[in-house]
Amino acid sequence: MRNEPAAFDLNAFYRDLPRRYLGAGALITDADDRILVVEPTYKETWEIPGGLVDADEAPHMACARELREELGLTIVPGRLLVMDHQTLPPPRGDSIMFVYDGGVLADPSAIVLQASELRSFRFLPAGELGSVVNSRLASRMTAALRARREGILIERNNGEDLTDRAEEEPTA
Repeated sequence: MRNEPAAFDLNAFYRDLPRRYLGAGALITDADDRILVVEPTYKETWEIPGGLVDADEAPHMACARELREELGLTIVPGRLLVMDHQTLPPPRGDSIMFVYDGGVLADPSAIVLQASELRSFRFLPAGELGSVVNSRLASRMTAALRARREGILIERNNGEDLTDRAEEEPTA
């Protein structure tokens, strides 16, 4: 008597895969290399311009969409600077955050805030980010500045920089 394997349910397989959400934001600086941060109307801590990636949307397109919606700016995001996987306690869980190079904004008066979401904006030196954004984001944006200066992509996991690990020999 042959044991027949159970029928494989491809729909169930995909339905049961782990879920993560994606976020995409931009490192936008002024001529003095200060970082643009925005003050949301719906929470206490400040953020960088950006937001969640919608279904069927590429992260760089989500970044461009969010810059248009939140700031009234048409910016084509430059290269990816930071990719940061983070695992937070429920209900947030797993996410991957992408930070793209949004360039240098020569004229901050071009910003038109989306009043329903943003209260204000300002440019801060990297060393002062921790006074308004959470520590994870402050660290991520400091890494983004480094990535821009050095022309590299920085991979992070829960705030730990994995970039230099890539130069090590893989182990099996």
